[in-house]
Amino acid sequence: VRILLARALYGKPDNLLLDEPTNDLDMEAVMWLENYLANYENTVLVVSHDRHFLDSVCTHTVDIDYNKVTLFAGNYTFWYESSQLALRQLQNQNKKAEEKRAELLDFIARFSANAAKSRQATSRKKMLEKINIEEIKPSSRRYPGIVFTMDREPGNIILEVNDLSASVEGEVLFQNVSFNIEKGDKVAFLSRDPRAMTALFEIINGNRKADSGKFTWGVTITPAYLPLDNSSFFNTDLNLVDWLMQFSPETNEVYIKSYLGKMLFSGEEALKKANVLSGGEKVRCMLSRMMLKNANVLMLDQPTNHLDLESITAVNNGLKDYKSVILFSSHDHQFVQTIANRIIDIKAD
Repeated sequence: VRILLARALYGKPDNLLLDEPTNDLDMEAVMWLENYLANYENTVLVVSHDRHFLDSVCTHTVDIDYNKVTLFAGNYTFWYESSQLALRQLQNQNKKAEEKRAELLDFIARFSANAAKSRQATSRKKMLEKINIEEIKPSSRRYPGIVFTMDREPGNIILEVNDLSASVEGEVLFQNVSFNIEKGDKVAFLSRDPRAMTALFEIINGNRKADSGKFTWGVTITPAYLPLDNSSFFNTDLNLVDWLMQFSPETNEVYIKSYLGKMLFSGEEALKKANVLSGGEKVRCMLSRMMLKNANVLMLDQPTNHLDLESITAVNNGLKDYKSVILFSSHDHQFVQTIANRIIDIKAD
C-alpha cells in the first residue's frame, strides 16, 4: 500500500482518487497520510471506512442513499450528527402533527352533529387539511444491534504475561513481553508489525505456542475471541442458523435467529450457507458468536476489518458500553481513542 501511495503521490497530480487508502497501513502511516492530504492543495476524492481519517481530510461529504447522491459541506462527523439531528427533528415534528391531528379528529367526531358547535367543527376540518405529516423514507443504511453482556463479574486477577516471545521463520515478532491486565482495563495493542499483535492474541488464546515465556488467566475468566483470520470457521455448507447453533448452549431456533437478526441476517438471509458469506458478513457472524458467550473478557484482533461504517459504529458503541475487560488491536484511530484506557506497544526488541 505504501508503494502504491508513493506512486500515486509522486509528481503532485492535479487530482487524487483514493479507494480505502488506509487499509493495511499502521497508525503512523495513516497519520502521515492524513497530514499530507489535509495540506494537499488540489482535489481529493476518497472512499474510506476510517472515520478519523475522513474527519481529518474531508471538507465535503457525498451521501449515497435513497438511490440518490447528495453533496454536503463538512466532514464525516458533521454530516453524521447533522443527519441524525435532522431525522430526530422530523420525527418530533411528525409526532406533534399526529397528536394535533388526533385531537382535531376527536373534536370533529364529537361535535360535527351538534348545531351549536358546527362552525367550530367546520373550522377544525379546515385546520386538519393543512396538517402535513412528512414522509420519512427508510434509509438503505442498517446498523447491527451489538450488545456485549457477561454472565459473571471477573475477579481481580485477569491476565498475567511474563517474558513472552514469538517469532516466525526466524524473524522476531516480539521478545520478553510482560504485562498484567487488571479489572476494568480496555487495552489497545499497537505495533508497527500487525503480525506481532496477531501472534500475541493467538498465543494467549491457546491457538499458538510461544517461543518462550508464559501467561496465566484468572480462574474467574470466561473469554471470547474475534481472530483476524476467521476462514476456518466457515469451511462448511451449514446454513447460518445451524452454524451459529454450534456455539450456543441454547438450541432454540427462534433464540438463534434473534441473534442473527441483530446482525442483519433476517428472513431468508438467515438460511444462507456459511461458506458463501462476504468478509463483512463473516465478521458479523463472528460477533454474534461472541455475544452468545456472555464472556467477561473480550479479545478482538482488528475487528473493523471488512465492516462498513454502520457496522463499525455499532461495534464501537457496543465496546464502549461493555462493562468489563477488552483487549483489542486496531488501526482505526477513533476506535482506539473512544474505547481504550491503556495502550500496550508491542515491539520486536
